[in-house]
Amino acid sequence: MHDKIFGRLLAACFALTCFQAGATQPVPIDVLAHTPAIQSVSMSSDGRNLVALVTVPGKSDDTALASWDLRHLDAGSRITPSGDRMKFIAANALKADRILVIARQEWTGQLGGCGEGKRTGATKTFVTKTYITDTAHKNFDEAFAAKTSKLDMNEDLRRCLELTSTASLVNPLPLDPDNVIISQFDATSFNSNYLLYNLRTGESKLLFKGGGRSSPGLFDPRNGELLTRTQLEPLGGGEYEQQVLIRDPATGEFVVHPELTRKLSERYTVDIVGRDEKSGKFYVLTDLFSDKVQAWMYDPSTHKFEDEPLLAHPKYSIARLIFGWQPSNFGRILGFVVDGPTQEVTYVDPQMQALHILLKKNFPGQEVTITGYDDNLSRVLFATSSHRNPPAYHVLVDRKQIVTLGSQRPDFKPEWVGEQRWVEYTARDGLTIPAILDLPAGWTPAQGPLPAIVLPHGGPWARDYMGWDPVGWIPFLTSRGYAVLRPQYRGSTGLGRKLWLAGDAEWGQKMQDDLDDGAAWLVKQGIADPKREAIFGYSYGGFAAAAAVVRPNGPFQCAIAGAPVTDLAKLGWSWSENRLQRILQGRTVKGMDPMQNTDKASIPVLLYVGDRDVRTPAFHAEGFYDAVKNKVPAKFALIPDMPHSLPWYPRHQRQTLALIETFLRQDCKPGGL
Repeated sequence: MHDKIFGRLLAACFALTCFQAGATQPVPIDVLAHTPAIQSVSMSSDGRNLVALVTVPGKSDDTALASWDLRHLDAGSRITPSGDRMKFIAANALKADRILVIARQEWTGQLGGCGEGKRTGATKTFVTKTYITDTAHKNFDEAFAAKTSKLDMNEDLRRCLELTSTASLVNPLPLDPDNVIISQFDATSFNSNYLLYNLRTGESKLLFKGGGRSSPGLFDPRNGELLTRTQLEPLGGGEYEQQVLIRDPATGEFVVHPELTRKLSERYTVDIVGRDEKSGKFYVLTDLFSDKVQAWMYDPSTHKFEDEPLLAHPKYSIARLIFGWQPSNFGRILGFVVDGPTQEVTYVDPQMQALHILLKKNFPGQEVTITGYDDNLSRVLFATSSHRNPPAYHVLVDRKQIVTLGSQRPDFKPEWVGEQRWVEYTARDGLTIPAILDLPAGWTPAQGPLPAIVLPHGGPWARDYMGWDPVGWIPFLTSRGYAVLRPQYRGSTGLGRKLWLAGDAEWGQKMQDDLDDGAAWLVKQGIADPKREAIFGYSYGGFAAAAAVVRPNGPFQCAIAGAPVTDLAKLGWSWSENRLQRILQGRTVKGMDPMQNTDKASIPVLLYVGDRDVRTPAFHAEGFYDAVKNKVPAKFALIPDMPHSLPWYPRHQRQTLALIETFLRQDCKPGGL
């Protein structure tokens, strides 16, 4: 199955498959639960190799590493299954015929003061390791392993290193045939060092030593030289200044640039993403001059921004600049990405623009994302997807033939999915709240209002995008007849500083008002039946669902809280492993505490969490369940071996989706939702 590839001649346009309205068949749980048939697809920067994770032939729930020689694509792939315990979860094609593979396995025992979950007494987690192999898959060696002796380490330190000592790729240095930049855990300082690493010899050179309040910024993608860094300086009263320093090419010294420096609590985006080699000016993504992030040019020699932004959008932020990485276009801006309802790609380079337009014509109604190419565009890797079409991966060969590698979920039928809209509504205090609305296939207003689910995202410093839902909750719910609204409530990121900052210290308060107001908007639009609305969320969304249980006079008939935070007092001392996140976000985690208001519980609730979740440990869900179970109908499920974040085992999806379906159908209210 995995060695079979499908090719067709490139055409100006294919006919769009007609979408048949009125489909009523629910998406089978197993279609959404099984391991993606192909994922983590990448092309090496030298254009020689293609790498992906696939499912093991005959074992659709397990992963395997697959690699192709792009010069002989029709020869098929080499496939190596995961080990019995250590399972592949990601892969990346490197140059020099090397492959980077990330794998993990379950680990049970005392955390020894190490890693996420150490402050909550967790004893179940996962160990994640990074490996390097070659295109023959002969040996899997721990990637970028430090050559430090462990003989003198005590048992606690040894255990800590097993849990935390991994390394990661920082910059592929595409023009260098041998070297990459990596980060490597330092057992002596418990910080990460940054090194120039030779993929062929394993030798390394220190570029930046971790520790203290300094962290690296932009490395020169041509030679690996560190060009910028940031420095945290205390100002007193718990306040810090985040200084941006730029290397002076004349002296080699790093110089503070006040124009880029701000108080940490102000939370401005100042992201130096590249340098123009001719002028020496830097490309900066920043919201210093606008509610939304714009692209600006900054001259380090004059300490000045240019008079006008290089790139700005009237409604949305600029998410990314697309730089060329092949010899013929290295360092040039080829395009940009707008952080709108989707991450919309626009190419300004004529050649890439023409290619992108042609590929989109071949996949009408889908997003086309170019993810890899060689220097003469004889091999181009790209992905396609939409809210009806799971991601699929293809290679354009010699600019005339498309070879399809496969779809993540080949059994998924587009006709199971209905309409998706980007909408806006007004919260009770006048703030505009963006949202994504998904409707069942074939539904029209003439058929009358629907049962509806408000589904807040996690984070809360995150956001949702239109398009394919990688978790599968949206098609699962809409194919069962529910309308689903995903509010981008205040506190969401990526949609402007005003919306983001408005969520500070409003957990369970104004952030929750936005969800209730979204439920009211659904009713006003004639989409939802006011007596058939529920709330379902995971992580922060699980907090919001728990908060809805104890909020008086809410609009919801029931709540489903996945991996919730329910006790803000306990969250305060287990907040984050990341120091900056603790400083920045920790002080905003204030508001209505569900555990202090369980006496007000008024609607049925389902709570579930994994027993290997160290981010929102089970005591949050279980403690809330114990406090409300004698006041409202309540259910609690502890999911064996489930971590907080994807990837989950197929059995986790099967169990949790079945729990959600049964609860909504039978327990949400008398007669079900």
